[in-house]
Amino acid sequence: MKSWATKRNTRIVKILKGRSNSYLIVKDDQAVLVDTGMSSAFNSLIQNIKKVSHGSDFVSKLILTHTHYDHCQSAQRLKEYSNCKIMVSDQAKKSIQQGYTKLPCGTLLITKALIKAEPWFGKKYFSYEPFHADISIKGDTEIKTGSINLKIIETKGHSADSISILVDDEIAIVGDAMFGVFRNSIFPPFANDVPEMIKSWGKLLKTDCHIFLPGHGKAIKRSLLMKSYKNLSHKHKLLTHTK
Repeated sequence: MKSWATKRNTRIVKILKGRSNSYLIVKDDQAVLVDTGMSSAFNSLIQNIKKVSHGSDFVSKLILTHTHYDHCQSAQRLKEYSNCKIMVSDQAKKSIQQGYTKLPCGTLLITKALIKAEPWFGKKYFSYEPFHADISIKGDTEIKTGSINLKIIETKGHSADSISILVDDEIAIVGDAMFGVFRNSIFPPFANDVPEMIKSWGKLLKTDCHIFLPGHGKAIKRSLLMKSYKNLSHKHKLLTHTK
């Protein structure tokens, strides 16, 4: 399993990949999970947590970068399994009670066509078991779990409830705020508000993070994020100062 480490010896391990990524943040005897992937991957999720944690399946917190089905479909099951605290954006309250978060607008021809058909099959294929959030996040906030120090920031655009998790201000787990699937492009195939998403890229560039871990695909370097931000900011007349 691919992993990264900060200078403070906090490890981030990609424990699920493929349809959707899931990351385990570990330090000392503490573990925080970011996103669960789909329900079909639940057994693999638990097995990989045990591998990383040397036989333990203890997860103290589950943080959801947003609540589309492929990122949260096992949230309730994990809650029942490990009694973890679930953290989501305050914007997700209504969706998680219903067990369905509407897919965002398409940004490509094929995804635009998919979204047009969503009213006929969306809830059937893209729903999840309803769950309760133990902690609702509003605005940017810092959290501490044992020796794990995290900062959570709003990175809206893909969806209104999108957040990113900064680990020691070195590595950011960004959900679908950007994609690591396409060569030389981080532009997501779905986004409700493209200008807002670009502003979120600028917000991430104002941190000291140099690696960005997306919900789909490979890790993204700061240089590619900067290039993408500058190109699209000029197009949308949004360019602001970044480091």
